[in-house]
Amino acid sequence: MKKFDVVVVGAGMLGIAHAWAAAKRGLSVAVIERSRQAHGATIRNFGQVIVTGQAPGMMLSHAQQARELWLDLASQAGFHVRANGALVLARDAGEADVLDEFARTRLQQEGYRAELLSGREVAKLYDGQLAHHCAALRGLDDLQIYSREALPAITRYLAESLGVEFVTGTLARAVEQGQVATTAGDFAGAHVFVCPGHDYLTLLPEQFAPLNLEVTRLQMLRAAFETRPMALDRPLLTGLSCVHYGAFSDLPSALALREQIQARTPMLLENGIHLLISPTPYGELIIGDSHRYGQDAFPFNDEAVDNAMLDLASQALGARLRVLERWQGVYGTHGPAPFSVMPVDAATTVAVMHSGVGMTVGLAIGERTVAAALGR
Repeated sequence: MKKFDVVVVGAGMLGIAHAWAAAKRGLSVAVIERSRQAHGATIRNFGQVIVTGQAPGMMLSHAQQARELWLDLASQAGFHVRANGALVLARDAGEADVLDEFARTRLQQEGYRAELLSGREVAKLYDGQLAHHCAALRGLDDLQIYSREALPAITRYLAESLGVEFVTGTLARAVEQGQVATTAGDFAGAHVFVCPGHDYLTLLPEQFAPLNLEVTRLQMLRAAFETRPMALDRPLLTGLSCVHYGAFSDLPSALALREQIQARTPMLLENGIHLLISPTPYGELIIGDSHRYGQDAFPFNDEAVDNAMLDLASQALGARLRVLERWQGVYGTHGPAPFSVMPVDAATTVAVMHSGVGMTVGLAIGERTVAAALGR
């Protein structure tokens, strides 16, 4: 039996967060991952750390802490991060009303760092290519990471600089009282952190069954400019996101906006579409996303959904776009909270996301969970 101070099951966002938090404390750490490289929600996303979009209270606090952890980790592991914020664009008066209400109320009251831009100020950005929007909210704390390159860089850093042992291509089959049975033998840790993503059946299914958890499946695109290329240097969102993100969604103006969207374009709400655009380091765009919920991820994409997202992105950018790549994102959803941290026994803790903001809050979850479990 191989013995470590800490054993982490899962090398996705939450697994990496727990491994880093433990290794920073000088502990010996093993990470067990069923794939050769984690390829779930952690690399299928926008890489957006949307601090400005998080609901006041716990989620905003986690996001603010995670932002500082991301900057620290990027400086050590050497991966690309944009730290110049994000823009939420208002396409019409209804969306502008939400941004205005947020700026007048919640912005100052809850400690967000953002500023409201008028239509005239928006028109001065990017050579006027966003001038058809009537307002915008500039989030100052939002970050963007290029996930598919960041995760391998972090993995290398943890292994080479902090001595974390990655055991890949290995399935963890059972966990109890600090012992992990795997297809590569048994491991023991003073504490085990189980971070299984949306796999609720392989390990500790009795913990998940009472929660009746589901998954959400997202359609995602990578695209290039065909006309009017823009030197986009930060993520873009539109007012559609205001009915989705907790910082805005319960505001009276956001509830009114939802009714307007339902009346005008119900297809968007039916498919959970809210436009996000993230520039890659190579001048391309990651575009999405949609949401379809269920016990399993439906394997077939709907072309009408992709077309709707492309149309929205083209309208926002004032440019024609060409699709380079399509994929599905999958993550856990419909839990009792945006995430759960569940002690199983004295030596075992489970951490799972029930929402799509693992990149935004995951590092803080790992830091806080390790500190609480280990008392250090």
